[in-house]
Amino acid sequence: MPAGSCHCGAVRFRVDAPITELTTCDCSLCARKNAVMARVAEAALTVLAGEQSLTLYQWNTRRAKHYFCCHCGIYVFHRKRAAPDHFGVNVFCLDGFDAAAVPVRATQGANMTVEDPAARPEWPGPRSVS
Repeated sequence: MPAGSCHCGAVRFRVDAPITELTTCDCSLCARKNAVMARVAEAALTVLAGEQSLTLYQWNTRRAKHYFCCHCGIYVFHRKRAAPDHFGVNVFCLDGFDAAAVPVRATQGANMTVEDPAARPEWPGPRSVS
């Protein structure tokens, strides 16, 4: 099973599941970080080292949790908003992983509801009225 790390190596992790599909997302955050992710169940992701080096970024509903290395700034994985029992793993952090050998499916995040009253106008999606 694939192992991976951030750029500086402070955060190391392992995925204990086969990766059979990759996804992209068109939400404002994923589009800006140009993310290509593998969806893995929560139990299939193990942080081997550097949990204390993970920095959390949340926005809008705060359900998704995006983790970055606090030293090198690399996005390593995130807990998914639509499936909080799964992670999206940055496949470019996986050691020796051939992303070109796995099919990629585009997902729509830009159409997810924006619920943050202080939402930036650049964040696409329908606005909820509370």
